[in-house]
Amino acid sequence: MAQDVNKLKTILSAAPVVPVIIHDDVSSARALAEALVAGGLVNLEVTLRTPNALKVMAEMAKVPGAVVGSGTCRTLEDLKASQDAGCQFMVSPGAPVALLEAAEHVSIPLLPGIASPTEAMAASLMGYTYLKFFPAEAMGGAPVLKSFASPLPDLIFCPTGGITIANAPTYLGLPNVICVGGSWVVPEAAIKAGDFESVRRLAAEAAGLAR
Repeated sequence: MAQDVNKLKTILSAAPVVPVIIHDDVSSARALAEALVAGGLVNLEVTLRTPNALKVMAEMAKVPGAVVGSGTCRTLEDLKASQDAGCQFMVSPGAPVALLEAAEHVSIPLLPGIASPTEAMAASLMGYTYLKFFPAEAMGGAPVLKSFASPLPDLIFCPTGGITIANAPTYLGLPNVICVGGSWVVPEAAIKAGDFESVRRLAAEAAGLAR
């Protein structure tokens, strides 16, 4: 099976928002994860966009309650490295067939990104039910996802890209959305200042969003 649907459903349904994290400071990784989990956001997507991303994941994975995922996965090497770092789910910005095939050789589930009905159907034909809609706002936002619901009733989405505390409820109100991904809960200025209480408050606000 290309995607462990039950496992991914359990993970993605745990909180309405998945923080999309770009972080390179291994020394503060644990404090950041603790603040997010304390606020109620347990799924942490750490993107492979910094030199120390894998080390950051490994540190965050030590935090009780944290479910660490790897974002911006683009190759089989990315998938394997993420698995070795202790991740429990992976996220990719797109869904090329080669990547979906590569994911079959890794034991943790992949949430591939799509931006069109054709891409969603192609992923579905390879056994994928849960998909990331990316970049959500740039591709038309909630109205587009709403239009997907009737012709693609079996597919469930996690929209990411341009999501904010203001527009997240609109997405979360759609029947084919299980959660959203967002970076607003991890503001760079607060993290650099060591203000993890602000991060916890933002996480708590996001965790309280209705689905």
